[in-house]
Amino acid sequence: MALALAAAIPVLLLSGWVATVMAQQQRDLTRHAAVISAARVAERVAADIAMQMAALEVQAAATSLDQPDFTIFYAEAERLKRAHPLWETVELSGADGIQVVNLLRALTDGLGPTADRKSFDEVMRTRRPTVGGIGPIGPISGKRLVALRVPVIRGSAFPYVLSIGLATKAVSAILRNACAPEGWVGTIVDADGNTIARTRAEAEELGHPADAALLAAIRRAPQGFYMGSALEGSDVEVVYRTLKDTGGWSVHFSVPAAKLDAPVARSYYVLAGGSVLSVGLALALVGLVGRDMAQRRSGEQAQFALALRSSEEQGAVAAEAAELGTLRWDTARGRVTGSARAAHLLGWKAGVTGLRETETDAHDALSAISVDDRQRLAEALRGSLADGTTLDVEFRVNRSGSEPNWVRLTGRTPVLDADTSTSLFYGVVSDIEPRKRAEADHAELLRKLNEAQEDEQRRIARELHDQVGQTVTGLSLGLKNLEGLLKSSSPPPQALEQLHWLQIIAGEIGRDIHHAAVDLRPTALDDLGLREALGTLLRDWSERHGIRSDLQFIGDSVRLPTRIETAIYRIVQEALTNVLKHAQASDVSVSVERRPEQVRVIIEDDGVGFDTDACPVGSPEGSGPKPRLGLSGIRERLSLLNGKLTLESSPGSGAALFVYIPLSRPA
Repeated sequence: MALALAAAIPVLLLSGWVATVMAQQQRDLTRHAAVISAARVAERVAADIAMQMAALEVQAAATSLDQPDFTIFYAEAERLKRAHPLWETVELSGADGIQVVNLLRALTDGLGPTADRKSFDEVMRTRRPTVGGIGPIGPISGKRLVALRVPVIRGSAFPYVLSIGLATKAVSAILRNACAPEGWVGTIVDADGNTIARTRAEAEELGHPADAALLAAIRRAPQGFYMGSALEGSDVEVVYRTLKDTGGWSVHFSVPAAKLDAPVARSYYVLAGGSVLSVGLALALVGLVGRDMAQRRSGEQAQFALALRSSEEQGAVAAEAAELGTLRWDTARGRVTGSARAAHLLGWKAGVTGLRETETDAHDALSAISVDDRQRLAEALRGSLADGTTLDVEFRVNRSGSEPNWVRLTGRTPVLDADTSTSLFYGVVSDIEPRKRAEADHAELLRKLNEAQEDEQRRIARELHDQVGQTVTGLSLGLKNLEGLLKSSSPPPQALEQLHWLQIIAGEIGRDIHHAAVDLRPTALDDLGLREALGTLLRDWSERHGIRSDLQFIGDSVRLPTRIETAIYRIVQEALTNVLKHAQASDVSVSVERRPEQVRVIIEDDGVGFDTDACPVGSPEGSGPKPRLGLSGIRERLSLLNGKLTLESSPGSGAALFVYIPLSRPA
């Protein structure tokens, strides 16, 4: 019975919760579908309006409007209207608003003033194309049309306004074909809030002003949601979006709020009922389980003690099998207790205290650690004890008769009470010497490969400059001598033209060989040093790509070691490549500052920037996340020099790279 009651309680609660979540998801999906429909309709209507306006602007530039007789223009307008089924008429009005041409009447018929005077006055005031709202019933068309107007400007004169009357039925067809969610009603209103098209009751609502909630929402934001009232008086929820380049038109989709919220309300009733029933079942379950717990308590205590001893033994066996050492550091007593494996890894000289454990003084334990790592371990241990964070530190241990051995200590202080601090630390010690040796071998291999690559690039650059470059120079001189011989013997013009073409090609080959040699290994870096090499690099880069650059050296002017100068030059090269690819910058600044113990390089740009959280900074050892934006090569070079790279950037605020390379102290 207890199992049945326990199973029923979560089922009831889960059922109510699932019903609520599904109802809310259904509501959100319906609203999302309405948002998509509104966006789709907005884009389609805006595109249609833009297409009609473009055709009208082309017609406004026609030379037929410059003729005193509009017969040719009238024929062109009729052809254009036949090509655009949505156009009801094409109208040409003078600057006084009196119609000169209207395709609904013959060219010789007398015409009155234009119908939509507001949009006409807007064109006259701004001299720009204007999308009007739904106008009054035209005296000629007998319909309510939407006017699209463009000015006809000839120099400084402004003689006419060319307009088309757009049928509202086409806009309504777009609304009906938008695939809105079932039950949603679509409406398009103009900038004055008058209805242009509607999926229901279109004839009754066409041209009528919208309600106050719609107008307030449009004034508040170009898109979003608002609550309004339907024609029948019920509350509705409306999603709307303002159309682009239509003079303030907006599309609205509404559904009765009661229909949208009904599934959610029903799910709340189900959840409430399930909760009440679950409380009753829980009380019954407490009564059954309470009686059974009293009978089992004494037996369970004995089983817990046995299980604890078994767990400790299994943990010790597992640690030994994994070649791990366990320890307990009591900072209050100044004593460290650990397994035999931990004592071996940490180089203790202590006796066995029982249960295959050894104990030593904390001072003796620290004295076995390398002097360079001792302070770092002590600070990390104090930090873990102070804030309860997990400790993970790597350090070297001095063993008698052997080189220092790398080990790793991980662990934390036990959480006994939130308000009570403890002086105990429990940790696990592992041997990481093989991994450290592999990392050292890997770093040495990278260094040698890097040096071999630079040497090979230096050799190829010299071959290009000294041999191929001289050959091209000889070719250019030979062509020059040949030009003199041809000029002296009066050759045909085609021969001289061909010779000039060959001279141009030879010059381009020479320049390309020079650029290739400089890119492979700049001679200025070997001959003149880092300052001149970077100056040449930035000048050539700025001239080639049209981006301003600035170089600044701070500190001692004595040359750096060759491998550091090469690394800084290649890092600046890679940074400039990144700026060219991603930054869209107009200015780049490079600063090299030499300090007694390190060299700092700062590369800044005023480009678009980026989110540093989306470009995580990996550690030089490769333990961090994978770097992006082409920074992996920079990090590999810095890892060989124990350097560090820091990024500072934010979208729209440019980016800055801070490079730190330590320098060895002089003897």
